[in-house]
Amino acid sequence: MHPEVSQDHSGRCPDCGMDLVSEESVPTNHSSHDHSSMMSGPQVAGNFLRRFWIVTGLLVPLALFSTPGMNLIGYTDFVFRPYIELGIATVIFYFGLIFFEHARHEIAARQYGMMTLVSLAVGAGYLFSTAATFFPALQVEFYLEISTLIWVLLFGHYLEAKSSTAAGDALAEVAKLLPKQAHLVKNGQTIDVDLDQLRDGDVVLVKPGEKSPADGVIISGSANFNEAHISGESRPVAKGKQDQVIAGAICLDGSVQVKLNQVGENSTIGQIQKLVSQAQTTKPQIQKLADRAAKYLTFTALGVAISALVIWPLFAGQTFVFAMTLAITVLVIACPHALGLAIPTVSTIATRLAVANGLFIKNMSKLEVVKSVDYVVLDKTGTLTAGEFGVTKVSGDDTALKIAASLEAHSSHVIGAAIVKYAENQKIKPVTVTDFRNLAGKGATGKINRVQYFVGSAKLMTDRGFSQKELPQVDKTVVYIANSKKILGQIQLSDQIKPQSKEAINGLHQLGVKVAMLTGDNPQVAQSVGQALGIDKVFAQVLPEKKYEHVKQLQSQGLKVMMVGDGVNDAPALTQANVGVAIGAGTDVAVEAGDIVLTRSNPQDIVSLIRLARRVYRKMVENLIWAVGYNVVALPAAAGLFIPWGIRLSPEVGALLMSLSSVIVVANALTLKRMRLS
Repeated sequence: MHPEVSQDHSGRCPDCGMDLVSEESVPTNHSSHDHSSMMSGPQVAGNFLRRFWIVTGLLVPLALFSTPGMNLIGYTDFVFRPYIELGIATVIFYFGLIFFEHARHEIAARQYGMMTLVSLAVGAGYLFSTAATFFPALQVEFYLEISTLIWVLLFGHYLEAKSSTAAGDALAEVAKLLPKQAHLVKNGQTIDVDLDQLRDGDVVLVKPGEKSPADGVIISGSANFNEAHISGESRPVAKGKQDQVIAGAICLDGSVQVKLNQVGENSTIGQIQKLVSQAQTTKPQIQKLADRAAKYLTFTALGVAISALVIWPLFAGQTFVFAMTLAITVLVIACPHALGLAIPTVSTIATRLAVANGLFIKNMSKLEVVKSVDYVVLDKTGTLTAGEFGVTKVSGDDTALKIAASLEAHSSHVIGAAIVKYAENQKIKPVTVTDFRNLAGKGATGKINRVQYFVGSAKLMTDRGFSQKELPQVDKTVVYIANSKKILGQIQLSDQIKPQSKEAINGLHQLGVKVAMLTGDNPQVAQSVGQALGIDKVFAQVLPEKKYEHVKQLQSQGLKVMMVGDGVNDAPALTQANVGVAIGAGTDVAVEAGDIVLTRSNPQDIVSLIRLARRVYRKMVENLIWAVGYNVVALPAAAGLFIPWGIRLSPEVGALLMSLSSVIVVANALTLKRMRLS
């Protein structure tokens, strides 16, 4: 908006209040002009209010020196009165130049809109009145009307800016999760520093009741932490030495020293801010429709104003002053403020509401996809189930458990971790493994005392040439242990279904959305979970790299698919889906594959997301219908078409109606704040 304004940090432009962006991203044609950004922020609101009060004070003497004012107080006209009016009106006009400043940038960006129309209306009225002062033959006084118009417009823009600010800044809400300062421990001393002075490797002291300034590991002390801002669970989480602490977590008791490993934009809160910033630069598809409508409305208003200026004097026998008044009213009343605010205000509130509920929408246009999804495809482990496997039965050779634990000690899979933990509890120590190799989606292999062993799924065993008869199937997850000649044993594990999963599936069904589940487990385990939850379609024994094929299969049937996974091995499927949702991302919230990130491992948040998307879209449509419908009635009324029925609008009334239409749109958007997602 103002390319001459620059600074070395983010913030708002001191001239117009728009968000400052990095120089690399500024387009050369100024096409980034955005009225909703320009009209938000306390500085913008304060600027308009200050101008409004000054103009209010100037309107009093202007009204007294006007012809109606002189007649009211019983004084006759005098020679210098018009020039006094001109002087006062010129000062008022000066405080209305803010509209011309914005109009100049609209014209430069070829984004003709509301400020262009306001400037034409105010400028035409002022110049016509000035000409009449020096050429009395025109016999018109327009100063009071134009000054009142500026007065109303200033107050209307103040209300608009205040309403936009009231919609809330999601980034500011996220920033509140962090403390203002941190206690830096350096050379045995503790000093208070601003957060931007912290670096990776610094040690900070976190006292009872304080928030962690960044992500790090506890190196001294222990305490209970509240991590509700990420997990959604307000119950305390006990933390001790070597435990991870998340930025923004509240230390409830005790004092801990934390060695920071992710500071600033790399911390959890920094990543959340990145997601929110990314969302604020995107627009819903319906916004493009509103932008086009606003552009067409601008040219329509110009056409109607010119028509009124020509038709009334030539064909209706009215004076040029009468026609000029109507033309100015048309320009004012048709200003597309409501259209400009209809979608961005809803988006702003939706972003804030989503952030407060752990839903981070990276691309606002995806909300329009979310509202109409036909199928939600869920990864089983970690999404529908807790992902914390426990060994329930071990059978086979006495050494089977030792072999399995030795191989799984080299794996990072949750099933492998459960086997290792169980072996430790049984006092079984792992032995040395050589030539270890992970077999993605199947298991692992390695040598113990130069003998090749395999640990993994039934698929791995059949690939090794073992028959199905040697692989008894149960409705639990089974890990088989074998060498190159025979199966040595099996370990049965189970993964508990999350308590919220059943409610989530029921909630999706109530919304008319079907549910599919993807899992690498055998069909017996998969069907057992699927039946318990009432899932519509179950895909079993699916390798991670093949998950996207099942998403594609559903899409080939003309269905809109939302894929929900952990954002790591589900990346291809998340990308393939119409909308990808990374759930339970924990501290790594900036998952690249997902369009939307849910920080809590709660499947009910998927229901909340769809409900939010549908409500937000409905509000956008309501605002768009109001903004367009208002102008359908307002334009002909302003042009004088209803005069035969005794309805004629003055420029001041037109300005008031225009401002009220904007406030109504914002007020409708603000009702979203009352929405409860859970």
